[in-house]
Amino acid sequence: MSKRFQRRIEDFACGHCRAEVAGDGYTNHCPHCLWSRHVDVNPGDRSADCGGAMRPVSVEPARGGWVLTHVCEVCGAERRCKSAAADDRDALLAVARAAAQARVR
Repeated sequence: MSKRFQRRIEDFACGHCRAEVAGDGYTNHCPHCLWSRHVDVNPGDRSADCGGAMRPVSVEPARGGWVLTHVCEVCGAERRCKSAAADDRDALLAVARAAAQARVR
């Protein structure tokens, strides 16, 4: 099985907030609420059997942008991905704030 990224242009309805999302081939999460779905083993391969909702749990700075970490609500798998220009900045800040508060507790 290849670990190489496979670009897939797919539109989808967010499983969390129900927003209609126009995919661009790099879209792996909802730009409104930042939730994702566990569909890939390797980016774009659509070979994960789980299909669980992936909760955004942290946001970290990275070269010229941000990296989101998602955790699957079903199997616990953790995935990281770059944020997109279309991502809601208030949602990114809310995830970062929640992650910081969780570390303080």
